Amino acid sequence: MAYVKATAILPEKLISEIQKYVQGKTIYIPKPEPSHQKWGACSGTRKLIDDRNASIKQAFKNGKTINQLSDEYHLSNETIKKIVYSK
Repeated sequence: MAYVKATAILPEKLISEIQKYVQGKTIYIPKPEPSHQKWGACSGTRKLIDDRNASIKQAFKNGKTINQLSDEYHLSNETIKKIVYSK
């Protein structure tokens, strides 16, 4: 996360108003709710994990065991169970 000086982007009146509540501190201003994205959406990681999980579910339906999938995907047996038994 990059830091930006408030004086570079905010009007003086707004800075004065904010200074009534906090001075010399770093504050985080979140994005509005509608612009939030799920974890991994920007990097593509979410899609990779979803594709991997779909492959695991399909392999399980085709007869591979939990232990085989655990070894193949380098995940714990419990993680494989969560994936294959999830809706």
